[in-house]
Amino acid sequence: MEPAIAAVDTSGPRTPRPARAAPPARPLRTRRRGRPVTVPSVLLSLALGLWGVRREGTLWRDEAVTYDMARRALPDLWQTLGNADAVHGMYYLLVHGLFALCGDADPLLVLRLPSVAATAAAAAGVACLGRLLAGARAGLFAGLVFAVLPGVQHYAQEGRSYAMVCALVVWSTYALVRAARAGGRRWWAGYAVLVLAACLLHEFAVLVLVAHAVALPAAARRRWSAVAAAVVTALAPLALLSQRQAGQVEWIGGLDGEAVWPVLGLWALGLAAFGCLARRQVRRGVISLPVLGLALLVLPTLTLWLVSLAKPLYVGRYVLYTHAGAALLLGAALDRLARGGPWRTLGVAAGVAAALAALCPQSLQLRTPDSRVDDTTAAARALRVAGQPGDAVLYLPLRRRVWSLPYPWAARGLRDIALARGPVASRTLYGAEVAPGVLRERLLAENRVVVVTDPAGRPPAAEPGERVKQHVLARHFEVCAVRRAHAARVLVYARPGHC
Repeated sequence: MEPAIAAVDTSGPRTPRPARAAPPARPLRTRRRGRPVTVPSVLLSLALGLWGVRREGTLWRDEAVTYDMARRALPDLWQTLGNADAVHGMYYLLVHGLFALCGDADPLLVLRLPSVAATAAAAAGVACLGRLLAGARAGLFAGLVFAVLPGVQHYAQEGRSYAMVCALVVWSTYALVRAARAGGRRWWAGYAVLVLAACLLHEFAVLVLVAHAVALPAAARRRWSAVAAAVVTALAPLALLSQRQAGQVEWIGGLDGEAVWPVLGLWALGLAAFGCLARRQVRRGVISLPVLGLALLVLPTLTLWLVSLAKPLYVGRYVLYTHAGAALLLGAALDRLARGGPWRTLGVAAGVAAALAALCPQSLQLRTPDSRVDDTTAAARALRVAGQPGDAVLYLPLRRRVWSLPYPWAARGLRDIALARGPVASRTLYGAEVAPGVLRERLLAENRVVVVTDPAGRPPAAEPGERVKQHVLARHFEVCAVRRAHAARVLVYARPGHC
């Protein structure tokens, strides 16, 4: 039988084994970072934004308004916003701070570099959205596509709020996707702050809520509704104030082919990309890239078009952020098409190269003064050459006075006979003019008048003061000389026999 207890070894004491050394501690595993999909997009956007950013040293009229408003003293600026342009008030305050900070720096760069930086931030946001929804390569392509879109390049170099609004809308969309996935309060709060900031810079950013509502899964709509209601409530005071200033947008005409066809072309590209993606990437219960991209591309513009049937309000730059939807769709479509093997990838690369070659002339043209509606610098130079010391100067209509505001030298030595109070004193954008009867008497007392006006063929202004200007000039004066600047005319009128 085997003993119940093993026998004890009594042969002698055992030498104790030395203790084993502890294995070296393994380094902590760091979280692996994703591919830097944002870097190429940001670099390309910055390169395109800085290329020709001074546009031969010229401004167009909206930038001239930004320059004039942002350089007013803060109390004057604040009081002016109560009378005019409240919709851009937050932007003017930001640029006012930049001018105060930058001192004697080149004013064109101070005006435009924030838009260059904002466009780069928007490109990074589009790339991050694409990576989050469809993978790293789709994000990379989406960011690059966004940077080269002509509309994006156009407003990357303007001293207006649209590029900043676009960046905030893109990053608010990113925060929404994260909030819908994670459900944390931090992301919902970030979404609310970013959307509200975009709306305060330009209130038509609120139209992105329509796209977000459509793209959201049902499970997230309750929390989204609360955030959207809070944003709309916070925006209401600005909307009411800008409604009282609605006369400023009377210049906006109805929808025409010039405004509609470029949008329909971009929609066609987006729909083609959506068709390429829809089968595999549209999923219920989550935000999918095809649905989000198409909603962002189409719905804000379509909503504004429908509103414009009752009250014309559509201007393409008001919904610049819809280009982000096109970029998401096109970037993801390029990613999918490039997965079919080397020959297919080569075909995609050739197609992209052809598209870039086709866009090159437009990119070159965007860096010239002729790319904008008008050229205030050219108008100011024409006025300086046409006027003689002591001549009367007349702006027809009065809002054309903005062409002279950035250039005090343009009208030096000339008498602005219609002006009652300047823009700063009157707390207006263009100044307050004298009553029509007084203006008539002043005009009839002149022998020479230099008139700064629109190109021929524009509909005449209907205000009483503008009608007096037209009537007296037509009845009692004759045209002696005409100088044409881009989208402006400077005419010298004189009494018969005084030319």
